[in-house]
Amino acid sequence: MSSRWVGPDGYEIVPARVGGRQVLRVRRHGRLVADCLSVEEVARHVDLADLCELFSFPGRDADVRTAAR
Repeated sequence: MSSRWVGPDGYEIVPARVGGRQVLRVRRHGRLVADCLSVEEVARHVDLADLCELFSFPGRDADVRTAAR
C-alpha cells in the first residue's frame, strides 16, 4: 500500500529514495519543489495542517463490479 499527501495550491508530498536515502518529495503542480529529509523541512513549503493523506490499494481496480446486468 502506498500513500501520498495532497494540499492546497497543487502541493503533493510523496515518499521517495534519492541516493539511497528516504526523502519526502514535495511537488507543486507536478514540478519538483524539494526533497526533504524531515517533516520540519516539508513544513517550510506547505502548512502541514492543510495536508490530506490519500491511499492507493494495490489490485483494487481488479475487484470492481457493476450493479447493472
